[in-house]
Amino acid sequence: MGILAKIFTWWNGATIGTSLYSLRKGRQVGEDSTGNRYFEAKDKSGRRWVIYNGPNDASRVPPEWHGWLHHTHDLLPHELPAARNWEAEYSPNATGTADAYRPAGALERGGKRAAATGDYEAWSPN
Repeated sequence: MGILAKIFTWWNGATIGTSLYSLRKGRQVGEDSTGNRYFEAKDKSGRRWVIYNGPNDASRVPPEWHGWLHHTHDLLPHELPAARNWEAEYSPNATGTADAYRPAGALERGGKRAAATGDYEAWSPN
């Protein structure tokens, strides 16, 4: 990323101001599998924040880090109990990407809907 983008844009990761603030006032407590870095304030104010590795999108924060960011729990993810075998693996929101769900009849899938099955009868007041 160019230096001008780093100075003036906030949607492609941290600006220089945020990076400097994080170095001066924050302490990095961890990093997730996608490269997002998590910080908490050195002054014990309780403030917590994330610096995204790539576009700023809150759905890119895994559930265990989301709970820590919002003070739902104070344990870091590596201190949490192991995930249950029935829990699904975390995946970010795919809306707006090629991996997004497209139901039958969606324009992206040709726009052809299945024929009505005949089990619907319109209501009439008489």
